[in-house]
Amino acid sequence: MELQKSRKDLLSGLIFLGFGAAFAITALGYPMGTGLRMGAGFFPFALGLILCGFGIAVMIKGFLARGPAENLGTIPWRGAVLILGALIFFGACVRGLGLAPTLFVTVLVSGLASRTLSPVAALILAATMTVVCYVIFVRGLGVTVPVLGPWIGF
Repeated sequence: MELQKSRKDLLSGLIFLGFGAAFAITALGYPMGTGLRMGAGFFPFALGLILCGFGIAVMIKGFLARGPAENLGTIPWRGAVLILGALIFFGACVRGLGLAPTLFVTVLVSGLASRTLSPVAALILAATMTVVCYVIFVRGLGVTVPVLGPWIGF
């Protein structure tokens, strides 16, 4: 069999490498500290380097792949747009709407991005994740994000 490069692995590796490099480079703007007294940039920098390592490993696997050339397939635009939109919505609205409504909408829209999850299941998932995140982050960890924000009027 002839040596074929795996496009999926090469593109996936590039994505890992790009995100890892972005995190590592951004983390350089924070104090690093030492191994015993880690600064704010130490952990994101280390994770960025690990992600770069995974990206390089996946790319090497793609270069060394044997077998017939594979088709990349269709790009799931609906899912990509819904998930990206949900993340942007969360970042833009969490302080104004509060954690509960913003998280509910974010999880609901992300659930609807799946072709296998029904709308009813997405509603149940959104409600469950909102309650779980409230218990963990607000009650358990004391995160100071308001549960219901000023845009709602509470």
